[in-house]
Amino acid sequence: MELLKPADGRKRDVPVISHGGSQTEVSARSSELHKVISLLEDPLTANLKERHLFVLKKLLNKNNNGFLLRELTGIARVLQICTQKVNEHPEYLLILCEALKLCRLPFLKERASDELDYAQDVTDFLSHLGYLMRVCDAEVRLNVIESVKSFYSCVPFNHQLDSMDNPTKPKSQTRLSKSCFSKYSLRFQQTSPGYRLKLLELSDLPRTLLLSMAALENQPALKPQLLRTLQTLSNSSDANCASILHARGAETICLHMNEPDPSGQVLPLSSEILCNLLGRGNKEEVSTQLSSLDCVLSLKEAFSYILQSASQQSDLQLRNDLLMIITVVAENPNSALMESLLAQQLVHFITLPEEKSPSCGAHNLGLTYKNENFKMKKMLLNLLIPLSKDLTALQLYEDERVMLSLLMLVRPPGVLSEHQPGSCHWSSIRQEELQLQALVTLTAIAPLMLNDYMSYQGNNYLLLLLDWCVESGASYFQSQSFHAREGKRNKKTLMLHCIRVLQSVTFQGVEFVNQDLCDQGAIHQLLEILMQMEARTYEDDEVAVEIMSDIQLLLSTLCETDLHRKELFGLQGAEMAIQFLRKGSSKFYSGLGHNKLLLSTVDCVWSGIVGCYQIEDYFLEKEGVFLLLDLLSTSPRCVHGVVLSTVLDLCDNPNTLPHLLSWRDGTGQTAPRLLLQLWREEEEDLGVSRNRHGGIVDPQRPLLNCFQLNESGLTFSSNKASLAVMEVSENLRAKIYFIFYYLGFQELPGLSTEDYVTLSIVKRYLDFKVGEVWEEISREVRRENVWLFSYDEEALTNICKASEDTARRVVEEQNHILEQRQKEDIRRETHFYTEIKSHRKQEALMAKSWDSYVSRTSSYKVLKEVKAHRESYSESTRPKVKDEEAVNRPAKHFIGHILAVESTGAKGPAGVRVKLGRTAIKAKTAT
Repeated sequence: MELLKPADGRKRDVPVISHGGSQTEVSARSSELHKVISLLEDPLTANLKERHLFVLKKLLNKNNNGFLLRELTGIARVLQICTQKVNEHPEYLLILCEALKLCRLPFLKERASDELDYAQDVTDFLSHLGYLMRVCDAEVRLNVIESVKSFYSCVPFNHQLDSMDNPTKPKSQTRLSKSCFSKYSLRFQQTSPGYRLKLLELSDLPRTLLLSMAALENQPALKPQLLRTLQTLSNSSDANCASILHARGAETICLHMNEPDPSGQVLPLSSEILCNLLGRGNKEEVSTQLSSLDCVLSLKEAFSYILQSASQQSDLQLRNDLLMIITVVAENPNSALMESLLAQQLVHFITLPEEKSPSCGAHNLGLTYKNENFKMKKMLLNLLIPLSKDLTALQLYEDERVMLSLLMLVRPPGVLSEHQPGSCHWSSIRQEELQLQALVTLTAIAPLMLNDYMSYQGNNYLLLLLDWCVESGASYFQSQSFHAREGKRNKKTLMLHCIRVLQSVTFQGVEFVNQDLCDQGAIHQLLEILMQMEARTYEDDEVAVEIMSDIQLLLSTLCETDLHRKELFGLQGAEMAIQFLRKGSSKFYSGLGHNKLLLSTVDCVWSGIVGCYQIEDYFLEKEGVFLLLDLLSTSPRCVHGVVLSTVLDLCDNPNTLPHLLSWRDGTGQTAPRLLLQLWREEEEDLGVSRNRHGGIVDPQRPLLNCFQLNESGLTFSSNKASLAVMEVSENLRAKIYFIFYYLGFQELPGLSTEDYVTLSIVKRYLDFKVGEVWEEISREVRRENVWLFSYDEEALTNICKASEDTARRVVEEQNHILEQRQKEDIRRETHFYTEIKSHRKQEALMAKSWDSYVSRTSSYKVLKEVKAHRESYSESTRPKVKDEEAVNRPAKHFIGHILAVESTGAKGPAGVRVKLGRTAIKAKTAT
């Protein structure tokens, strides 16, 4: 091992691996290359052309198997010198061509680390390779192009040697170089297959090749070759596309695509390159470059030419590719499609081939019902959407009756129109695809052309299509299977987009459009579809769930502000809402759209039921409020706001309050307790300061949340709401307060002590909020140094103090509630201990009785004492004789004997049951 000093002057302590060759030979090669460069650059030998050519040929012969990585910098310098001498001495062209042919071979390396060490040298060499396109000679340029194309060739190295065409070497010399190739491969190794391609992405070669397009005006035969190379570059790498776009490649290709071309390949290759740039490059950048008037005119010329001359399948495909590129250009708001009259030409083709246009431009185009023409038809419909962003295009749509053409496409089969007699010739499947594309287009442009939409009876067409989809897809609705036939899925998709078109026009809020829709029975028709789909339970069908949610949103929009439409919504709509509410929120996070369906159902209740007392009473009778409260207790927090708003609006109906007070959930929780729990959760999320019992901590800020504290130093203009006012609509506290306002704050069922503490805050919410607003006013006055009259200042101070005093009274009330709870807890605890004492005393008495029983049954002496005690006690308690008859009444004596003894299983005397028999003996009377 020894130190190696590369040609670029860098020093590395890397061991040299000779691979069968000697270090002396490698150094000799490097030294010889330096001598060649010195000879070419030395002013004393500058005119020795023959010597130069001899030395250069010798250098190329020694590198006939490829260039070494470490010598690429020197080779690039040699090529640069030859390029400078070409103008005066054409003989150097042959050297350049031979060197470029050698560039087609893989580069060679001495060690495995050379690929990394000389990466920058290879990148610079590839960039310099592209600079050779500046040489005016056609053969040099062709060799540069072929060299770049060879980078992407999969031909093995040996085959490349066989295909090398070197007229300067005799056959014997060529045969000799091939014969010694095996020996040469032992000394050097080829670089990895993708090495050059990776470094090509980092070089200026793609950009240089693109810029050389302008230099090929006098060499039209090379242009297809160059375009084919650019097509390969753009198709292989995103980095190459970025390099080409950086040099405004899309604009350059577009401007040169219509130049004279004997081969007929320039236009197709240019189109492929632009498609590659759109697919692998920055789409917005391509659109920006192609939006200039010159580029649009070039696209127009190319499209018109191919439209008139298209005869083969490839021509039709090229026409559609150009139309796709034009569609991308139309997405740029600054495109010149209208100024170039290209938009007018394309819009005119919308009605073809269904209508025979009298225009000369559209005559004899050969637009039939072929597959490629069908794709063109769909792309033309899609082109209307980006074009509609230009307001001048709307007038063009009106002149060309685009709205009528779209409505003709979406009409159901069998429905004829007086505007366009005859039937279409597309197949049923293609007709449905055109219907779908027309619906997508109508969704975008119908809101912009409402007058045309209404004049051509757009609502009527869409309702007919919706009815046809339901009737023709009846088997789908009855099958309860998502995996239905393709035709049935198409009907379902048509329904979805039909509803979206109706949404797009109704959401504009134009009264005569919405009224026309209602006059045609849309509300009843939509409710019928909803009830039919709900009865079939499409819980696992994402598209069906989306259709139902969109229909409900459409109904909400129609009924929100009109009482008569609420009446049309009627009992059927209330029944529909109840059926959907009963599904609950168990599938809210299923990912199939049930979250949207749930929200749209609540919105339907809010817009279609609330406000019409007759429907409200029916909704209450069917336990609609119970369902809303069930939803409130089980649904995620994102649903609580709209549910509370709906319940609050229903509270205007006095029949709602008994339902609220009688509701219980599965655990027995009441509605007031649920509302107070939501209040506490909301304040916890807002960061409101509360103690462990839920009471007020700071009487000066009873409601202030952490967001208001962080932004308290901000100032607001006079025409904007303050933080205290905006906060009302951003959380649930105001809604909960007003529901309690309807329910009242007394005698609410099912509340705990914690609930009463929270209720004391809810009760004073409005007072606290007013005080909060006045506090903001006071803070703004102080911040802006506004001078107040003494009476105004005193009034402002008293108002702020009143709010603080109210908060302190609430704190006292909360403390009183907690004290009462503490006393109640103590009372319960005392009663509990009293019960324990009573049980202990009873146990002691039972134990004493048992001991007495045991002693009496085990000791005769004790038994006699007990008997004597009983007799004395009986004698003392016997009543005195009050009359003579009692004295003379004969006494009766009883003699008892034991008949039976039974055991009861209890402890003490109660454990033995004795049955006695008695016989009365009359006493003898005195004679």
